[in-house]
Amino acid sequence: MKRFVLTLLILIPIAGFSQKSDVGNWFIYFGNQKINNKWNWWNEVQYRNYNFAGDLQQLLLRTGVGYNLTENNNNVLLGYAFIKSQRYIPNSDDKVGTNEHRLYQQFITRQNFGRVFIQHRYRIEERFLADDFKMRFRYFLSLNVPLNKKTMEAKAIYASAYNEIFLNSTNTLFDRNRLYGALGYVFSKNFRMEAGFMNQTLESSYRNQFQIVLFNNLSLQQQK
Repeated sequence: MKRFVLTLLILIPIAGFSQKSDVGNWFIYFGNQKINNKWNWWNEVQYRNYNFAGDLQQLLLRTGVGYNLTENNNNVLLGYAFIKSQRYIPNSDDKVGTNEHRLYQQFITRQNFGRVFIQHRYRIEERFLADDFKMRFRYFLSLNVPLNKKTMEAKAIYASAYNEIFLNSTNTLFDRNRLYGALGYVFSKNFRMEAGFMNQTLESSYRNQFQIVLFNNLSLQQQK
């Protein structure tokens, strides 16, 4: 089973490359470093491509400092994000680049029911663009289900899914929706990896994305 999962992590992006005109690929790193029992440091890199790799659509860098309201299940966080986007000009092979700065606030709460691990995330974003300011509200619901273990422990193979809806504060209320499914593997209590497929629906269009995601939950004390 372990070989099967690792093979899947390799084959999924190859499939995305063969359909580069229709399917993009996102490489994602999520880091959640524990400072102490109350505080944590979030760090994130997303390298998004129109095809498998090398045709940049967006580079997203996000960080933040969080505080645990309870030991493991409820966390509030204040953060900053920088987003560099490159969009194709219609009917052209040329791109136009834009930069965006964001402040965001979020609340995460976690639950588990037997083998099902659920996370809710509520996020508000203040978006500073070159000539505009926007606010956006996001609700994210995810679940992880270990398939060969009872918990998300080392050597667990798991199924993962999420849905996230984005709402604007002005003009058109609906911004986008993301629906995702994946298969992952837990290497240790600190590292896991998954590969999956995400459909992103906007007001008048949609796009499919393969995703390869690495999760790092290493405490700062362990890093010393």
